Amino acid sequence: MGRLFGTDGVRGVANADLTAELALGLSVAAAHVLAEAGTFEGHRPTAVVGRDPRASGEFLEAAVVAGLASAGVDILRVGVLPTPAVAYLTGALGADIGVMLSASHNAMPDNGVKFFARGGHKLADELEDRIETVYEQHRTGAPWSRPTGSGVGRVTDYAEGFDRYVAHLIGVLPNRLDGLKVVLDEAHGAAARVSPEAFARAGAEVITIGAEPDGLNINDGCGSTHLELLRTAVVEHGAHLGIAHDGDADRCLAVDAAGEEVDGDQILAVLALALREAGQLRGDTVVGTVMSNLGFKIAMEREGIQLVQTAVGDRYVLESMKAEGYALGGEQSGHVIVLDHATTGDGTLTGLMLAARIAATGRPLAELAGVMERLPQVLVNVPDVDKSRVHTSQEVAAAVADAERELGATGRVLLRPSGTEPLVRVMVEAADIEQARTVAGQLADVVKSALG
Repeated sequence: MGRLFGTDGVRGVANADLTAELALGLSVAAAHVLAEAGTFEGHRPTAVVGRDPRASGEFLEAAVVAGLASAGVDILRVGVLPTPAVAYLTGALGADIGVMLSASHNAMPDNGVKFFARGGHKLADELEDRIETVYEQHRTGAPWSRPTGSGVGRVTDYAEGFDRYVAHLIGVLPNRLDGLKVVLDEAHGAAARVSPEAFARAGAEVITIGAEPDGLNINDGCGSTHLELLRTAVVEHGAHLGIAHDGDADRCLAVDAAGEEVDGDQILAVLALALREAGQLRGDTVVGTVMSNLGFKIAMEREGIQLVQTAVGDRYVLESMKAEGYALGGEQSGHVIVLDHATTGDGTLTGLMLAARIAATGRPLAELAGVMERLPQVLVNVPDVDKSRVHTSQEVAAAVADAERELGATGRVLLRPSGTEPLVRVMVEAADIEQARTVAGQLADVVKSALG
């Protein structure tokens, strides 16, 4: 698998890349590394462990629980809950570590292990690196130091986690959702019970699709990666909006009453204005990535809100938010972070807050999302090139400068080397889709000839 930890934990095909042995070993290593770091000092350590409904989550959860308990960590097993619920409960219950078993929006055969530190925050990179090093050391020979007798960890099922998380979601809403009809697509995933319960308790009339997980159907033709069913259901039921989650419910995309998609940029725009109106948008700033639509940036500037842009990835958005104390950030994919109420992207919370804005203003979602015009965006992947030279080639730089002059203030060019493949991504935005396609094609040709 190469380096085990990626941008979102350890992920791979369950029982091939991500085995029970690996999950167990990583859990033991995590316990030892956190103990060395002083996290457990002076008390008996506790972990919150949750999973999404994938079939492989059952044996991987058993492996993680066994590993942690064998290292002397007591376990609160919360069962099938969204990733942000495990993060929240890790903080709310004062646990020393949280573990979520999920591969998010990936297909069912994949799974992943994600660790949270005390407070429900993502583990620091140096701790992940240390866990990987310690795991490799012990995998190749050095025996673990193991507690015996009363020193071994105890395992408790914490069924109260469901109600505690839902109560948290309802408690942070600015207003109720009475009068709204909402269709929820749960992707047959971790929020299949949580999200409908939260929306119903908040007063909405709820219709669900994709809410019958059987361990094998997660993300299968539904959820935030497949909006077709949601579009149809919203129109058929005459709903005010539709909300789509991914498998672990850390994302949220929406559909308006006419069945039109409302993406993460548009959701961020709506929530930014709502939070500013409430005096909660610190620094009048929202954090996005370099892939945020230019229309989002133009809209925020018009509204007097600053957009800070980071590298692609929610981890970079979160780092910027925490470093500067910003309240709102996210990605076009629907990974939205409301830092006052969550330590990670929370799709259910995002959907609730979006619905609350509709209920509070009495304005339809299409009108609220219309605060920004989503400019056409064309992405071309140029394979088999030397991506390391994309920002140093004079030929490429000249072509980019020509393209930017042609596009003017209503267009944008972004060239980005892939993090995992030998290719360069060419992204062009313009007010006119044909112009965007033409410019993207021209730039792709230059990249191919200059770097091929």
